[in-house]
Amino acid sequence: MIIGTAGHIDHGKTALVKALTGTDTDRLAEEKARGITIDLGFAYADLGGNNPIGTITGFVDVPGHERLIHTMLAGAGGIDLALLVVAADDGVMPQTLEHLAILNLLGLTRGIVALTKADLADPARREAVTRQIRETLAGTGLADAPIHPVSSLTGEGIDALRAALIEAETQTRARHADGPFRLAVDRSFTLQGAGTVVTGTVITGAARVGDRVIVSPSGLPARIRSIHAQNQPAQQGIAGQRCALNLAGDGTHKEAIHRGDVILSPGLHAPTGRIDAILTALPTEPKPIGTWFPARLHSHSVEAGARIVPLSDPIAPGRSGPVQIVLDRPIAAAIGDRFILRDVSASRTIGGGRFLDLRAPARKRRGPERLALIAAADTDDPAKALTAMTRVAPVDLATFARDRSLSPEAIPAIVETAGTARIGDLAIAPKALDTLRHQTAEVLEQFHGDNPDLSGLGREKLRLTLQPRLPKDIFLTFLHAETAAGHLVLDGAFIRLPGHEVRLSPEDQALWDRIAPALQGDDRFRPPRVRDFATEYEIDEREVRRVLKLTQKLGRTDQIARDHFFAREVVAEMVAIICDVADRTEDGWFTAPAFRDRVQNGRKVAIEILDFFDRLGVTLRRGDLRRINPHRVDLFGDNGRESSPVGRPVFKTGWGSEPVPGGFDSHSLPPDFQQN
Repeated sequence: MIIGTAGHIDHGKTALVKALTGTDTDRLAEEKARGITIDLGFAYADLGGNNPIGTITGFVDVPGHERLIHTMLAGAGGIDLALLVVAADDGVMPQTLEHLAILNLLGLTRGIVALTKADLADPARREAVTRQIRETLAGTGLADAPIHPVSSLTGEGIDALRAALIEAETQTRARHADGPFRLAVDRSFTLQGAGTVVTGTVITGAARVGDRVIVSPSGLPARIRSIHAQNQPAQQGIAGQRCALNLAGDGTHKEAIHRGDVILSPGLHAPTGRIDAILTALPTEPKPIGTWFPARLHSHSVEAGARIVPLSDPIAPGRSGPVQIVLDRPIAAAIGDRFILRDVSASRTIGGGRFLDLRAPARKRRGPERLALIAAADTDDPAKALTAMTRVAPVDLATFARDRSLSPEAIPAIVETAGTARIGDLAIAPKALDTLRHQTAEVLEQFHGDNPDLSGLGREKLRLTLQPRLPKDIFLTFLHAETAAGHLVLDGAFIRLPGHEVRLSPEDQALWDRIAPALQGDDRFRPPRVRDFATEYEIDEREVRRVLKLTQKLGRTDQIARDHFFAREVVAEMVAIICDVADRTEDGWFTAPAFRDRVQNGRKVAIEILDFFDRLGVTLRRGDLRRINPHRVDLFGDNGRESSPVGRPVFKTGWGSEPVPGGFDSHSLPPDFQQN
């Protein structure tokens, strides 16, 4: 359990921690000289409890001076229980109220009040201050906190307070220790013989000696050389513990790691400078918080400049509402993290709240869908959040898990509990998925009715027509699933309904039946030309070309050159041969003769074939060398290779990630031949 002190300056916080633990947390020479706490102090003690996450209790002693509230906030983010200190001779003071407001904004509901310097107050005074404290606590998360009169000087009440802390420790629940690791850094220093050491509270997950971690937001990689957990050597540190990590790695010196950084599992590193949140303004604010309101943001141990943009009406004093926080620099954060806002002069606390979306947009941030999505995310239960969010829009599960500090292994159970459907890494409401399926069928049915002579609709055009609009890779996953279920037929970049087929006339079919064997037999890599068919069958060459172009629309052939048509399955076979030829080279680049020898073709035809693949982007050319383009290799089938989800490109819409010459697909003629 981690206990954090809070209270006005000179109310005896440090003396009380020393009476409980035997440790003086004032470690700086200036603190000794002035008799006040300036920086965070730490102490550890075995109170005799039976806490399942460890018997060592950690104390974070914070300064009480108003000018050091930012230091107090650095220590308040990771505590399990607040030890609010009020001196019997002074009673409730300004920093008592501000510390209490901060604890309330941080969502703390577990606390104990220590009425210190009890030896200086008679029973009447104690009763009066106790009554004042109870009135002050009313309406806060600590309204029911017990009050213990104590004296660090005489020892009065110390045993009773220790017993109360032991009882609280037994009731402390373990934090989220099965997810990715996050530790908020509050100190960074060099230890002779060890190197760089950082200390902080583990927010989530667990880390072990030897683990690779990232210092965020800088992105500095490091390795954990050793761990001290709750002031004791350990092989691992888990959520809820205060840990010291000895880090190793290039650049991991103390000047490179600062208070406010977060040590985390590599998969969580995704700093953000724009966050949507829910903000509660304190009733003491003089006026509403309006657009571009300047403030200082504190979350865990980080402090950063910020501008506040209300997403609806200005946030009135004592009220709550959605806001966008625009930071002056990126920070490492997680959804659900609490934050505090103070004014830029550091003279008062403005309010606080919770982060709800770390990937907030700069435009259309006040749209109804955005506001609904923010409201849906406002829950600690990830399954409930996923259910509510998918009712608004599909949710990227990888981002959902990372931003909530969840392990990828936890996602399937969350999706099942949420009752959402899943397309690859996208969660979608079952109703929305059904709507998407119905829309797809309706659009294709209308397209086939309007274009009976075309084999299908371009899949990028289909994607842009449907709602919700899915990302390209997710949309391809959806299409593959629908194809496997028999609802669609996927032909490269074109989609059709299973019942749709462009049919040849009986005369055209008869001619195709005569031509097809010549395109599919032993000479399939060097088939007759259009004029050869025309001469052999004594038919007008234009008639042969017309029928072959119709078969191209049907996906049966591809026009390699003006006079050369190849069967579609043969084109796919040649792509597989090219892949094999490329694989046999050291760097993936191959020559035209290497391909020619494999298909046993003439040089001219081999060059025509390779030029065809160049134009489509299946191959990329550099002088006399070519290599496979992984983003287009699945144009005629997967060929046993992993490729991007681009598939056959739709050049008009820019489907595909690598620029290629040309600008046509296998269902149209090369530019040189379109005039014929």
